[in-house]
Amino acid sequence: MNLSRFSLEGKVAMVTGGSRGIGRASALALADAGAHVVVSSRKIADLEPVAEEIRAKGVKSLAIVAHNAKIEESKSLIEQIIKRFGRIDILMNNAGTNPYYGSLLEQDEKTYDVTMNVNLKGILFLSQLAAKIMKDQGGGSIINISSIGGLRAGDLGVYSVTKAGLIMLTQVMAKEWGQYNIRVNAIAPGIIKTRLSEALWKEPEVNEKALGQIPMMRLGEPDEIAGAVVFLASPAASYVTGATLVIDGGRVHGEPAHLQKK
Repeated sequence: MNLSRFSLEGKVAMVTGGSRGIGRASALALADAGAHVVVSSRKIADLEPVAEEIRAKGVKSLAIVAHNAKIEESKSLIEQIIKRFGRIDILMNNAGTNPYYGSLLEQDEKTYDVTMNVNLKGILFLSQLAAKIMKDQGGGSIINISSIGGLRAGDLGVYSVTKAGLIMLTQVMAKEWGQYNIRVNAIAPGIIKTRLSEALWKEPEVNEKALGQIPMMRLGEPDEIAGAVVFLASPAASYVTGATLVIDGGRVHGEPAHLQKK
């Protein structure tokens, strides 16, 4: 196989939630593959060190403050990218939130709206803005970070609902935008050791319970998502669209066989 098909040399990538966790790891991996990478989040102090790491790899980088749930800020984000680079080839929708971990019976409207706006509404409209640019330039790749919580009911309530919605949004965008050579795919991670998922792994008892549900008997690391992001962004995935790639150590298939009751 020609490994040059994994190269992103000269491409321009945008990563939301790029200051830490999966976003940071993926931004660095995209840079390793040759892309110029724009990182965004809500705090410039968290973004600049990542942008510096990217530049140290010999490619260009830009750190831009933007809240993806605010459409005007998303418009400004895209405008700044076009002004600086003249194009956008890859959009990674990684920014997400989960401000509420309780029962649906106690769900309040404020945290419902925050979760929906960041995890679903903001992604739709940022993708729409990027897709209009991609359409005019002949194509591009959009990668949405969903969750295995969007594939089966769990304990994360509205967060899981938004991630299920994001999988369907991915499929609809792929179906509509394929005619413009815009590929849209999703990644559904299991428990990855990031700040967002701390409540699911930081406490020893909770961590032990989680490990008992994963056939590989360990949690994932952000770098283990980054390789899939590079693949989906690259020409190697030129015929892949509307797909959801599950990366969860086998968790969706049930607890490890040796722990199952006889």
